[in-house]
Parts: sequence; structure tokens; C-alpha cells
Amino acid sequence: MPYYFEMQSAFKYIKKNKTMKKVRIILLAFVTLLVLSGVTAFPLRTEMAFLMQHKHTFPQHLGQWIEQVYDAINATPDVVLYGTDWLAFAHIIIALFFVPVYLHPVRYKANVLVGMAACLAVFPLAFICGPIRGIPFFHQIIDCCFGVGGILVLYYLYKSINRLEKQANASTH
Repeated sequence: MPYYFEMQSAFKYIKKNKTMKKVRIILLAFVTLLVLSGVTAFPLRTEMAFLMQHKHTFPQHLGQWIEQVYDAINATPDVVLYGTDWLAFAHIIIALFFVPVYLHPVRYKANVLVGMAACLAVFPLAFICGPIRGIPFFHQIIDCCFGVGGILVLYYLYKSINRLEKQANASTH
């Protein structure tokens, strides 16, 4: 009979290990994409020059939007573009708040809740500030897709972390 309980305990450990591995892989992907989406705010002029060279490959209305943004960025002094450097920096800092979750998912699962709240906050920002700044509606929708994608990933992570917590509680009792 003791062998049976040892096997059960081993299976729980393996299952917990698989869940932990899945949580960490998804978290690494999320953090990587978060950092990459922020880092793209650094080379705005270079990115827009590239898009201008290829604007003919886009539908006409999108090509016109690319040209409008290109002209606006080139007319913007570097001191104002410094604000987008801070935007990139903020993405990197937000990503760092997920490091504790990677190390101890159960203990720091509240960070995931805060991340989900941040994803929800994308919607009012896009739909309030977008029209004020003259951002086309289709671009506001694209911005909201980042919020939807983020919240779906983080919700899945949150549920997985809850499973880890239940497994940990079951193995201690």
C-alpha cells in the first residue's frame, strides 16, 4: 500500500511540474512580446521610413495614413519623441513585474490580476484618447486587440496558477 501512495505523490509532482513549465513558457512569451511591443517605440523614424518605402503594398487608405504619420513624425522635434522613449521604457518596466510571477507563480498571482486590469484599461484609452488625437477607428481597434490578446493570455495564466495552487494545497494535506 505505501507504494501506491508514493506513486500518487509522484504523479502529482509530475503534473505540477508540467503546469509550472506551461505557466513559465507562456509567461516568457507574454513578457517577450510586451518588451518587443515597447521597444518598437524607440526607432519610430526608421520604422516609418521603411513603411513609406513600402506603402504601395498597402490599401490606398492605409498608405495615406502611413504618409500622414510619417510626415507628422518627421515634423516632430526629438524632445517630443523622447516621450515615446518613455513609452518603450514603461513596457520594459511592466514586463519586469512578471519576473516574480515566473519565479513564484502562486505567491505573485496578484501581479497577473494587475496585468489583466491594465489590458482592460486599453479600451477606454483607445476610445477616449484616439478620437481626441485624430487616430482612425481601425487603428483604435488594432490597439484594443492588444488588450484582448493580453487579457486572454493572462486569464489563462491565472487559471493555470490557480491549478498549481490547488495541487500544492492537495499535496500538503
